[in-house]
Amino acid sequence: MLKDFAGLSTPLLADACVRQGVPLRTAPPGIAAVVPGGRVAGRVLPARHYGSVDVFLEALGGSREGDVLVVGNDGRQDEACIGDLVVLEAAAAGVAGLVVWGLHRDTADLVEIGLPVFSYGSCPPGPVRLDDREPGALETVRFGPHTVSADDVVVGDEDGVLFLPAARAAELLETARAIHRTEREQARRIRAGETLRDQTAFAGYLARRAADPSYTFRRHLRSVGGAIEE
Repeated sequence: MLKDFAGLSTPLLADACVRQGVPLRTAPPGIAAVVPGGRVAGRVLPARHYGSVDVFLEALGGSREGDVLVVGNDGRQDEACIGDLVVLEAAAAGVAGLVVWGLHRDTADLVEIGLPVFSYGSCPPGPVRLDDREPGALETVRFGPHTVSADDVVVGDEDGVLFLPAARAAELLETARAIHRTEREQARRIRAGETLRDQTAFAGYLARRAADPSYTFRRHLRSVGGAIEE
């Protein structure tokens, strides 16, 4: 999945979702890579955290090469739910990275390990609680307003984290590539001196909108083959 994601971005895939009518499921703003510039992509390996690492070890026992451990910790800001040993264990299991709805610790060690980790940030203390485990702790994870499972893939980069239905991932990746090609050509033409307004016949759009207020710029872009918004 990471190879397929190469050269693309979460904004391109978000636009692809809109174009293909796939509901947008983004991680809450603020989730970012521990190492700036980090990228991750793979099948979701879900694990809900209740105060103990046992749920992670159990999840990793059923992992497949290239999975991404997606940890649900309700976005808590009072504890770190993963650290260096969990990340090392994930690397040993062949996991491609971790995406955490919560905090991490052992930052220097995580940087040295090099496995991509996305979280809200760092926090020195680990959990001192042990809550009752819910059914389905290894089946689904709540991540912000969304629920994700092994039927989903997760992608993350400098702009954030996005969840996609695995059954439509190939289609969305191809759509994202098409959008990317269009946008790169538009960028090339701008640098060559042809403004985006000229490329999109913006004056004509304004005239038509004046005559028909329901005529949107998105609709206009479709008619001229442009891409900047969906």
